[in-house]
Amino acid sequence: MKNTRPIVLFLPMAIFILAAVASLIDVQGFLAFAKSLNNWILDNFGTLIYLAVFGFVLTCFAVLFSPIGKVKIGGHDAEPILTRWQWFSITLCTTIAIGILFWAMAEPIYHLYQPGGRDILPGSPGASQFSLVSLFMHWSLSPYAIYTVAGLAFALSFHNFGKPFSVSGPLSILFGRDLPKLVSSLLDAAILLALVLGMAGSLGAGMLLLSGGVANLTPLSSGPFLLALVAGAIGIVVLISSISGLLKGIRFLSGINTVFFFAFVAFIFIFGPTQKILLQGGGAFLDYTASFIPRSLFIGEAASDKEWARDWTIFYYANWLAWAPVTAMFLGRIAVGYTVRAFVLVNLFLPALFSIIWMSVFGVFAMETDMANEGILKQALDITGPESVTFVALEALPFSQLVIPLLLLLSFVSYVTAADSNTTAISDICQKLESGEKSAILSRNLKIIWIGLLAFMAWVMVAFSGIDGVRMLSNVGGLPALFIVIGLQLALLRMAFSSKILRSLQNKILK
Repeated sequence: MKNTRPIVLFLPMAIFILAAVASLIDVQGFLAFAKSLNNWILDNFGTLIYLAVFGFVLTCFAVLFSPIGKVKIGGHDAEPILTRWQWFSITLCTTIAIGILFWAMAEPIYHLYQPGGRDILPGSPGASQFSLVSLFMHWSLSPYAIYTVAGLAFALSFHNFGKPFSVSGPLSILFGRDLPKLVSSLLDAAILLALVLGMAGSLGAGMLLLSGGVANLTPLSSGPFLLALVAGAIGIVVLISSISGLLKGIRFLSGINTVFFFAFVAFIFIFGPTQKILLQGGGAFLDYTASFIPRSLFIGEAASDKEWARDWTIFYYANWLAWAPVTAMFLGRIAVGYTVRAFVLVNLFLPALFSIIWMSVFGVFAMETDMANEGILKQALDITGPESVTFVALEALPFSQLVIPLLLLLSFVSYVTAADSNTTAISDICQKLESGEKSAILSRNLKIIWIGLLAFMAWVMVAFSGIDGVRMLSNVGGLPALFIVIGLQLALLRMAFSSKILRSLQNKILK
């Protein structure tokens, strides 16, 4: 492996393995350490996280309407490697993973009965509206702005400026000189560790959802054996997809997955409480737009329940940040041939709009199902956890015996698609990849290593230690990622508004 970057490959791998081993040796001690570290970060850096994410949203709009919006990623003669549909579907599936399937019905039930704010009565219409607005805050414009800023900074530095396939590429534009190789390697190792911890947590959540669904449909009971089968199946399919050729497997899976997403949301909309979805979703969207600035800045009524904000909004933003740098490198790499404005449209506005529609449909359906059945989803949440809420809710719909297996398939393909995209980025960042190369020399071997390690570690954590420790560590990874993304934001702003840099791009503007 002479072409690998040893620090980037082995440092996060060693820390990742040590964390899993520590959790096996002393589960309670490991979880206590992770929780205390996580709480310290949320308590001391929560305000900065709020302000930074709001700043990312403003940056996206500033770039959208600046002269750099016309710049073509890769230069004037660059040709896209993806159609617009492929680009959108890959972007959507890469960024949402299994999150909206796992949380779309569970999170609104949490907020319905434990809303933030002093004057909101649990179970009331006000709590229902608060729940939907919170879903929009956690899953739409703000988190996608994180990905867009980081992805666009990397896309321009890699394709237009010929910088290395590293987070140090955009930062070198910010500082006006290349960063030392050691600093570059340490930065990439940090963001890689944050991502693999986040992926392990997401895979663990997916394993719980899938094993719960399989146990619901078959005589198999949810336990280590079933979880191992699920982890193995995911790992094998991700491996087959990822080594099938650059973007070939991702294009295929993303296309299928996106069609499933649209079909599933249409089914719930038609057979669920259609009128209430329209009325409550529309009302919540108006409330979201009206309260976006105070909730983003954590002022006024939005600041009335700091504990709720820490446990939910800041917690979510930290998790999105942990995923952002490496995921953004993949998003930036596939955007060649399109303009900066098209990048903002496909990476910010379209996924955010899809998420708002999805959360409106599933959130209203879940809350209406719960209130019409004497709190049945709240009972499921309290007794068996969030992984059971979706299946209990779907049993209230026609064709549930068909819909539930299809949801399991969608969950499976959804995580495989996101894992495929991110393992591609992981394999690229672990090796000496120059900007002119079309593919990574060691991609297949590195993907095999990381996919196997992720599947095994996620299984160990879920089957024997629980997933809480890894999920908290993924949020711990959000702290260094926060400062890295802020650096990428400043680099993007310098590219957008430095007259010297803009002049160097004049021959790359789409005319």
